[in-house]
Amino acid sequence: MKIVILDGYTENPGDLSWSPLEQYGELTVYDRTPYEDEEIIRRIGDADIVFTNKCPVSRRTMDACPQIKFISVLATGYNIVDTAYAAEKGIPVSNIPAYGTDAVGQFAIALLLEICHHVQHHSDEVHRGRWSKGPDWCFWDYPLIELAGKTMGIIGFGRIGRTTGRIAKAMGMKVLAYGSRPVPEGEEVAEYVSLDELLRESDVIALHCPLFPETRGIINKDTIAKMKDGVIILNNSRGPLIVEQDLADALDSGKVYAAGLDVVSEEPIREDNPLLRAKNCLITPHISWAPKEARIRIMECSEANLRAFLDGAPINVVNGV
Repeated sequence: MKIVILDGYTENPGDLSWSPLEQYGELTVYDRTPYEDEEIIRRIGDADIVFTNKCPVSRRTMDACPQIKFISVLATGYNIVDTAYAAEKGIPVSNIPAYGTDAVGQFAIALLLEICHHVQHHSDEVHRGRWSKGPDWCFWDYPLIELAGKTMGIIGFGRIGRTTGRIAKAMGMKVLAYGSRPVPEGEEVAEYVSLDELLRESDVIALHCPLFPETRGIINKDTIAKMKDGVIILNNSRGPLIVEQDLADALDSGKVYAAGLDVVSEEPIREDNPLLRAKNCLITPHISWAPKEARIRIMECSEANLRAFLDGAPINVVNGV
């Protein structure tokens, strides 16, 4: 049996081992594959099993590679695979449903704390000698923000949203939630409210919802207009949840005080993305998911997905096959 990994570098840049998958067949690992059908088809060839992270597997690719029997995504999101067509061809597509809950929730709070305290900036200034040469016993270049007593609104209150909410609550914040059916574990953390109430009442708004047609562009000039002046917006879910020009305009006008983003609409970020030039916009390169502990869980779940498929009872299947 032939197994191919199309874009394995981000999952395993060298600090993990692919041996859990090697035991099942002839394994070929590509660090990166261009997002072009011709090269994807060439690299898959006659492989039976395809693992991909962000490399697309299209209808054309599946038609050109009729040996494919199983596709496993090295991530939770699976929109890069034409899952409906895979179902038509009887190909199960599996994902990794819950590997980075704690890491992503932690990162959302890291973005927020950096906005509130600008820790790296002030450390850099100290290392440049500004403190040792300064006239005062302390200094700060940005307003410093205390979070206790403020309100965080979380759009999307699944596992990751609840994790972020628990941390926010532990820091003394009130937590509001929108976008999922209330569950007891959520009600322990947050008050479920309408979207309009969340927009109106929140000092910080964090996005933790999936990218669906109804959530695409959920942060736009109209929803921003309903927010408090000086709101902080966090997004380490999916870039297209935000209309980026609208957010850039709101940052430049001061309506939105700051944004902390780990995702953008097109990745890697384009040089003409308006958020690169917006005021008070912190952008990191889609790394919320990437602590080694989380990537180990991806590897373990990927091996479990393959083993279950070979045993005739696939798990974590997203296309009903």
